[in-house]
Amino acid sequence: MTATTPGIQLKPGGHPRLAVGSWRADPAHSHASFTARVAGRDVQGRLPLTGEVRITEPIEDSTARLAARTSAVSTGSPVLDRLLAGPGFLDARAFPEISFQSELLVWVPAGWRAVGRLRVKNAEHELACQLSLHPAGLSGGRRIIIAGSWAIDSRWVTSQWIPGLGRRIVMTCSCLLELGM
Repeated sequence: MTATTPGIQLKPGGHPRLAVGSWRADPAHSHASFTARVAGRDVQGRLPLTGEVRITEPIEDSTARLAARTSAVSTGSPVLDRLLAGPGFLDARAFPEISFQSELLVWVPAGWRAVGRLRVKNAEHELACQLSLHPAGLSGGRRIIIAGSWAIDSRWVTSQWIPGLGRRIVMTCSCLLELGM
């Protein structure tokens, strides 16, 4: 095994991966972003993320749990933020958290995938995320950025009929992970 940085390693075949250990998401630099099409226009927003990733050998036994506070949704519009956090969408009072719990981390020809369960409004949905790893500046390999992307069905966040709301919500995330001491 050849290490490119202490935190990202190259396995045989050149697949970059996180070093074994416990990695914590830095909430100041970790977020999930979304884009939804409403009435012919894109609406974008974000939610801050917290959580932990535990990398093990074999890699398939690794786990990740990330969570977002639904009351922290931010679109740049206070009116839209209140609407999205309200009972018609995320219902932050009744469901204060959205979470992802991985069940499998695996390398496929197109790159890393995390497969698991996304919990939205007390309902679980199967989800597969495409992931990429990036060194985080001059951290000596103890800080890594993981970027991910996936799509969800808008019916997961609202059961209301919203004129012009597309069914597909595109999600991305950027997590700055710090290796535990």
